[in-house]
Order: sequence, then C-alpha cells, then structure tokens
Amino acid sequence: MRYTQMFIPTVREVPSDAVIASHILMIRAGMIRQLAAGAYTYLPLGYRVLQKAERIVREEMNAAGAIELHMPVVIPIEAFRKTGRDEAYGELMFRIKDRNGTMLALGPTHEEVITQIVADHVNSYRQLPLNLYQIQTKFRDEERPKSGVLRTREFLMKDAYSFHTSLESLEETYQKMYAAYENMFKRCGLPVVSVEAESGPIGGSASHEFMVLTDVGEDSVVSCGSCSYAANIERAARKVSEVSPGDKADGPELREVHTPGMTTIAQVSEFLKVRPDQMIKTLVYRSGEHVIVGLVRGDHDINESKLARAAGVETVELADEGTIRKLTGAEVGFAGPVKLSAEKMIVDIDVWAIADGVTGANKTDYHLVGVVPGRDFAVDADRVADIRNVAQGDQCPKCSGELAFERAIEVGHVFKLGTKYSTAIGAEFTDAEGKSHSMIMGCYGIGINRILAAAIEVNHDESGIIWPISIAPYEVIILPLSAKDEQVAGLAEKLHDELEAAGVDVLLDDRDARPGVKFKDADLIGIPVRVTIGPKGLANNVVEVKLRNEAEAKNVPVDQAGQYIRQLVEDLHRQLGE
Repeated sequence: MRYTQMFIPTVREVPSDAVIASHILMIRAGMIRQLAAGAYTYLPLGYRVLQKAERIVREEMNAAGAIELHMPVVIPIEAFRKTGRDEAYGELMFRIKDRNGTMLALGPTHEEVITQIVADHVNSYRQLPLNLYQIQTKFRDEERPKSGVLRTREFLMKDAYSFHTSLESLEETYQKMYAAYENMFKRCGLPVVSVEAESGPIGGSASHEFMVLTDVGEDSVVSCGSCSYAANIERAARKVSEVSPGDKADGPELREVHTPGMTTIAQVSEFLKVRPDQMIKTLVYRSGEHVIVGLVRGDHDINESKLARAAGVETVELADEGTIRKLTGAEVGFAGPVKLSAEKMIVDIDVWAIADGVTGANKTDYHLVGVVPGRDFAVDADRVADIRNVAQGDQCPKCSGELAFERAIEVGHVFKLGTKYSTAIGAEFTDAEGKSHSMIMGCYGIGINRILAAAIEVNHDESGIIWPISIAPYEVIILPLSAKDEQVAGLAEKLHDELEAAGVDVLLDDRDARPGVKFKDADLIGIPVRVTIGPKGLANNVVEVKLRNEAEAKNVPVDQAGQYIRQLVEDLHRQLGE
C-alpha cells in the first residue's frame, strides 16, 4: 500500500480532552476520531489494528473448539426481565421504543439471547457441551465516558457462552478458554496477569479477569509478593480475625453533640478532634425493594460486592436521598446505627473492634460520641462480615504476606455462570435416564477495543506508538528519502512489491515530503520495521533497517534486503507465539 493512497490524518498537537497516552496517540496517529461522547470512528489505520486483534481472537476461539454466530444488537427488554437484569443494569442499559411502543434494549451483553437459542434447539445430553461465540458491538450508557476507547458507550466485544451437563464439563471448557485467552494476549503483545474477580451483573460462582498493569488503568489489582494470590479490588480479601459479637456493658458515655452542617468524615473528625478510624460510616443501599445498611470505619471504603454477598442479595446501589431521610429521619450525612430500624444492617469486622466511636445521630446537624458497637446498637453474629475494600497494610488471606496494589486495564473476563440463566429461561437437557436438568453455563468476554488501548499504554515512547507486529497497522514501512531521485524511488517501489508479493504487510511512504516529516510520522504511527532508502545509502549499495523499539539501525546490502526483512518479520511474529 502506498501512503498517498491511504487516509492517514496525523496531527501534531495534543488534543485538549485527551489525557492518557493511548487516547492522545490514537488521535495524533490518525487512528480514531470522536463523533460524540463515548463514540469513536475508527479511521483506516485504527480499523486495520482492530481487525488484526479481532483475527487473533477469532483464530484462538476457533482453535479451542468454539463456534461463531452473530446475534442482534436490538433485544426486547422482556428478555432481560426474565433474569432480572433490566434492573441490575439500571441506567447502564440503553432503552428505546419502536413505533409500536415495544420497549427494546441495545444489547450490553447477550446471555439471555444465546440461552434462549440453546433452549429452543438443544434438549439432550448428547448435544452438549456446546460453546458459541460472537464478535459484536455492545452498548452501555456510561455516565462519564473517558480515556479514549477504554471507556465508551459503544464498543466491540467477543462474548462466548458455553453449555454443559456437569461441573466437570464446565471446568474443562473454562480451562480451555483460560488457555486460549493466554494465547490471544501473548499474540497481541500484551503482558497480562490473571486475577480473581467479581461477576457483577453477569452473575456466577467464580470468575477471573485478565489485566494489563499500567498506571492509567481504572481497575485496582491486589496481589501478594509472598504467594500467588491476586484479585481485583472488588474481589480482594484479607486476613481477618474471628469475631464473636455480643453485649458490651463497659465503655464511654454515649453523648449527642451538635455538628452543624458537617456531613463528611473529614469535617466531623476535624471538628471533634477524633481520628477517622474512630468514626463509623453508615451507608444506605437499596436492592430492589430492600433497604440495606452497611457500616465501615471512617478511614475505609465499603465494597459493594462484599456487602451484597453478606446481605444475601445479587446487587446493591446507593439509596436516594428520599430513602435515606425516610429511614433516618435526618438529612443526608447524619445517618448512624444507634436506634436505626434497618431491614438488614451489615457491620464490617473492623467496626466491631471500635471501643469509642463517633457516628451520625439520625438527627440533622448532630452526631453521637462514645459509641460502642454491641452496647449501643445490636450486632448479630451473622451480620458481621468483611465488607470493606482491602487497604495498605492488610495481610494476604492465604499466607499473611503484605498485600500490594497496582493499577490495571481489564482486557478479558471469564465466568462460571452455573444455572442462573438456564433456570430463568428454561434451558434444560435430558440425561441418559430421561431426567431433565438445567444446563450449566460459562461466559467468556474480551474487549477488542481495549486490546488496542492497552497495547499502546505499555508500548509507546515520546515519539509515538510502538505496535507489537501482530496487530500493527502495517508490519513494514519503507521511507524513500528523495521521491524525485529515480534510483531511490525505483528501489523503494521494487522492494515494496517484492515484500507485498511475499505476504508482508507493507506501507510505502511515497509522499513528496521532507525526510524529517516521514521519520516523525513513521515513529508516531508505530510500524515495527522501518526501511530507509536514501542516495547516500545507495551509493554504498545498502538500505537502512531499523526496529521501532530499538535505537540502532542496521545497514543491509540492497540485494539481501528483501530476504532480510522477511526473516525479521517472521522472527518478530515468532517471539509473540505467532
């Protein structure tokens, strides 16, 4: 391909709304343009990268025995009501009405759709296991799309769904998918770590995320340096002591104090001259029609996934101001557990250890001091649990080593779904004895767009992108330094045609532009192999070959250039397991 025939609108200026490297460089390199918040056009170079990542994912899925299909984007909302996910997704789900008034959703994922298909056409154990996948556009109405293609409202996802007769069969496919994911990300040049994770609105009994460690990641990975333990912050556990809640008669006097307009931990702790770890933070949640209260120390953050598990519900969301006022009789910011009539109140283990606490008085502009859990409010044994995020200084739940924290980008997620969807939708099979059972399911997702962003975040420098060769828009770029020099231009054309005929993905920069412009664009775009042809080199019968990720170039004899470059490209692919 010739540069003059491509559409590559590179720009020199950093976009004002772009903060992270992948967003900045994808715009500067002419790969994407924003149409609206969270919606991007992939320009030719960017689309080539997206297609190459998609090809790798498809090849590995096919090799693992999965079967590709294609499901619609527009889904009747009734499909999600069968499983309760119309409420679980809430405002994240795009909802529309057709001309007949039928409520529809733009699919955020396709568990319900695929399960109905299988329920309609599979009914015997002889037809299982089955693993079906698609690569399809998904939609989620993100409140604040950001970070370029990392958090968007429209994105490309590979989602696979497996159906089984037994847990053993599910485990076998789960491990196949796990291995396939490792192969995919290796081939894409992504250094991933696998961590335990929450299933979120997908549901399920077990899941793992594949993370790329980078300072700009929106997820937090918790790991132990002394053992192999690693988990997403939402799932991460810590070593906790056994507790036996009971009445406490001793302790300081419980008193009510006036705290006018002070609704935050920082404000109250400063005013009362107490430490944040003495404060009891009272957070009110809803789960459907249920109201749930979670108590954590003032210096800790509540973990909503842990709270939901402890409360025995699927998901929780922060209650609205009206619900809080009705429950507490006070304005927001003055809630507390003393004399609070809550349907379910879950107390973090560390709150139980507080001996002289401070909390809201359920009275506007007032707090209580001298609070003793178990004396001033009841704490049932089955309502004391680990419901906070792990924090610096916590110990590993497996070996007691100190936990460490890193930022990361999630690029893949695998789930053991169990029978949540098959039971709700009626996907059953008949066993060898004629008995019916709900199918056991697994789910396996990959964000294709995120592969691109993650690859740039871990492979760039001050000059631009450094693409892994497997997903680079082109494998080789040829730079003739003088388009008007017939010998230079002629050799560039000949080498381009030779490499293209040999199956090398090559771009010839045939622009009548200054050498400096060509070098800068080549570095910005990030093509792995650069071949420079100039009058001085030809005078010595050599061309210059340079890898994008290396500082030094090598002079290669003209008559050996084609073979040398082909071998170099093959070696780069081999290093990625291609």
